[in-house]
Amino acid sequence: MRPATLDEMVGQRRLLAPGSALRRAVESGHVHSMILWGPPGCGKTTLALLLAKYSEAEFRAISAVLSGLPEVRLVLAEAEGRFNEGRRTVLFVDEVHRFNKAQQDAFLPHIERGSILFVGATTENPSFELNSALLSRCRVHVLEAASVEDIVEALKRALADPERGLGEQNLRISEENLRLIAQAADGDVRRGLALLEIAAELAVDEDNEITATTLTQVLADRTRRFDKQGEQFYDQISALHKSVRNSNPDAALYWFARMLDGGCDPIYLARRLTRMAVEDVGLADPRAQQMAIEAWDAYDRLGSPEGDLALAQLVIYLASCAKSNAAYAAFNAAKSDVREFGTQDVPMHFRNAPTKLMKELGYGSGYQYDHDSPDGIALDQTGFPDAMGERTYYQPIERGLEIKLKEKLDKLRSARIAARAQKKS
Repeated sequence: MRPATLDEMVGQRRLLAPGSALRRAVESGHVHSMILWGPPGCGKTTLALLLAKYSEAEFRAISAVLSGLPEVRLVLAEAEGRFNEGRRTVLFVDEVHRFNKAQQDAFLPHIERGSILFVGATTENPSFELNSALLSRCRVHVLEAASVEDIVEALKRALADPERGLGEQNLRISEENLRLIAQAADGDVRRGLALLEIAAELAVDEDNEITATTLTQVLADRTRRFDKQGEQFYDQISALHKSVRNSNPDAALYWFARMLDGGCDPIYLARRLTRMAVEDVGLADPRAQQMAIEAWDAYDRLGSPEGDLALAQLVIYLASCAKSNAAYAAFNAAKSDVREFGTQDVPMHFRNAPTKLMKELGYGSGYQYDHDSPDGIALDQTGFPDAMGERTYYQPIERGLEIKLKEKLDKLRSARIAARAQKKS
């Protein structure tokens, strides 16, 4: 059922819409070297085949998983021979991101000379996985996962086509069950067709009808797309973190469930959730950090699936409670000053003086013991090195517990300023 024309391709309406730049280039045969970036089953290989067909070029395919540099050189030599004879070659490199830098560099002179039309396919972000020299010579086209409607359309074509599909079997299936297959395909047209084929084999015993009972068997162990090391992984943890920060417990819980469903290590999630508790909740609700540690400990004791609920409760709490990054911002500001001012001496009044010599040198001189002060705080005593002067890093916000902290610190900072001014006068 692989599409034989651009019109037969499902999905990719943005990229291959009538009149689009890529479609005009393909239909005219004036194509360029390119990187096709998209999830599995979205049409990368099909598009490469169509490029060769419309360009009347030889199609050669290699896989970065299975091919080494000797095979690459052989294919390139063959393409060079065709080029000298006035014939073109579309070289399709599947999983191109798995080639190392040296292997990727082998294509560069051939792309520049025009002896090959290079088409690399990848499921990973080319910015991270491909070297800049190759990227500069290729245009990157982003392909999207097929929608449920797109996959339903492909399944209907397969059911109706007697030559390339299952048309001769006269299969019957309801629209609802067809959508179940499309949903289980999870954006992968190839996967949807494979599921339909399996269901068709089982339907022989059901009077050629693909029933809900049949699909129960076929779809029992389906899994969603998830790459534990790829960009999709980091996109999802980013979505979880930002949903918590956005105080949206429902969205946060969805992304948490998505990552668990995809096989993410719950301990990794526990660590990231603890980071959210200290970075985004902070002192607006100090209980969040304690709850994060307790949820992590509960998962360690219970494991999955029982311990998953402890982490889920933590997700809901973090997303629902008051937020403040004031402590996070204050720490970053303090680190910045450490880098800027270098190694500053501790003020003499803050230094210990355990020996006679140190006392004679002025260590501890002028130190005011706070508990002896009227309000328990020596207001005119600085805590910073002389070269820096007083600094203010922590700026509490008016949310959660920080409302009280802000009231206290605002009064205390004003009193310190007044006390120091009086001392100078």
